[in-house]
Amino acid sequence: MTFVLGLTGSIGMGKSTTAQMFFDAGVLVWDADATVQRLYEKGGGVADLVEQHYPQVIENGAVSRSKLREVIAADPKVLDHLQTLVHPIVALDRAAFLSTATAPIVLLDIPLLFEIGADADCTGAVVVSAPTDVQRQRVLARGEMSEADFNMIVSRQMPDAEKRARARWVIETVTLDHARQSVANIVAEIEQELTDA
Repeated sequence: MTFVLGLTGSIGMGKSTTAQMFFDAGVLVWDADATVQRLYEKGGGVADLVEQHYPQVIENGAVSRSKLREVIAADPKVLDHLQTLVHPIVALDRAAFLSTATAPIVLLDIPLLFEIGADADCTGAVVVSAPTDVQRQRVLARGEMSEADFNMIVSRQMPDAEKRARARWVIETVTLDHARQSVANIVAEIEQELTDA
């Protein structure tokens, strides 16, 4: 039996760092963002599809994320349309990963886990969380988006409180040590469940 753990959290909550901690703890990880990035590359399977609808975001045969952000900022409805194009292809990639994964615990790192219903594929879900001021500070410190971009993304994501309520586990990511200990505790708990099953 494989335990499928869904990992999610709003932007700037520390999800990627926490996913790396699970990987370091020996958990096999599938990363939705990395998959989208790969699909956006030239010949990746999505760039040609996106080009049919939004040729202005293509650069050297690949989807330019900065140009894509500009188009979405000008018309937020583009994001909804883009998701209808990309999500089915990403879902196929995720299904292929799950069908070949033989590890006792696998982790699906999906920002929109609950929003797209991918938690239905999971045995349990974990949410990473941090105070709003910490979240905002982290995102803006990256220098990749404006306050307006950040607010637009947050407005489109399920509220943190709702994610926390739907998850089996919540990892507070204010400090790395606390997050790392939480990951170790969750892995140990799942391993015990698998042993007892």
